[in-house]
Amino acid sequence: MTGRPRPRPRAAWTARLTDSLLVTLAALDVWWQLDRDTPVEVVLSVAACAALAGRRRFPLPVFLLSLPAALFSSVVVVPLAALYTLAELSRDRRLLTACATASAAASAMPWPLSEYASDDRTWTFVNFVYLLATAAAPVFLGQLVQARRDAAVRLVEIEEAREHERQLHAQNVLARERAQLAREMHDVVSHQVSLIAVRAGALQVGAPDPGSREAARTIRELSVTTLDELRHMVTLLRASGGRTTELTPQPTLADLRQLIDTCGIEVTLEGELPPGIGAPAQRAVYRTVQEALTNVRKHAPGATATVQLWHLGDELGVTVTNTPPTRPTLELPSSQQGLIGLGERAENLDGSFEAGPTEDGGYRARLRLPTTTD
Repeated sequence: MTGRPRPRPRAAWTARLTDSLLVTLAALDVWWQLDRDTPVEVVLSVAACAALAGRRRFPLPVFLLSLPAALFSSVVVVPLAALYTLAELSRDRRLLTACATASAAASAMPWPLSEYASDDRTWTFVNFVYLLATAAAPVFLGQLVQARRDAAVRLVEIEEAREHERQLHAQNVLARERAQLAREMHDVVSHQVSLIAVRAGALQVGAPDPGSREAARTIRELSVTTLDELRHMVTLLRASGGRTTELTPQPTLADLRQLIDTCGIEVTLEGELPPGIGAPAQRAVYRTVQEALTNVRKHAPGATATVQLWHLGDELGVTVTNTPPTRPTLELPSSQQGLIGLGERAENLDGSFEAGPTEDGGYRARLRLPTTTD
């Protein structure tokens, strides 16, 4: 036999109410059926009625206790309820067949046996057949309820399996898209940046004046750095969404000075951040400075910039401010995706990002993060 799962509080309260009503109904049935107030009949009938309260925990003992009550009196509710509970909780078909037969035999057998005459055998057999059919009804009903419960559990398992399959399919699609994007980045962007690095190297060697050679050297170093980061990004994309999302070293605050020195513009670094801040916050600060300085090079030729690291109370962040451009601005393509990405990165860390022009014609980008960012 198998038991039910532990019921929830509301279901347990409903089960107790059902058992109470069933015991009351069985007691009324016993009171109605008792035609001989003998002590044996009364004791056995009362015991069988009271035992119905524990039918869910002890279905077989409760049924066995109902047999004497069915033999000594004409009770109906007790044996039928005991049979139904046993059929609902048991998977042994032979046991259920034997119990239904025993219940029908106990109810059909006349009592006392001293009053049993040979002429009553035919009617006893007829009563047994009818009572066996009656006993089969709660058995079939209990088995039906058990099958319905098993089917509900099976449906839940099937739905969980389908959900798992959908997740696997989505992960496979994402992996293919990431692999395709990695190929495009490697085949197109990497090739073009490599050409820039090669041409900058040639210009560095053949330029006639020191200023041109220095500019070519800066372009070549930036191209090499871009290629290195591009390789890292391709490696991450090809990881296809695995558990390890950082397969290569990510930039930290320790790399901020090198970023400023190689950005190709005049930058002043001010302030500092508290020690021990988490790696995500360090990357957010680094990427904010990187994107801001890139925008200065693209959209504010000849401008200078100030990178201010700050820490106030339970907040920390960085502010990048640049002066107005001193040379004509070239119209370069821009989709604002870099600034949008910085805003999303800040939101993921429960912070904020804002950017906009200043009163003197420059531009300011400001990242704000909580100090508890891990």
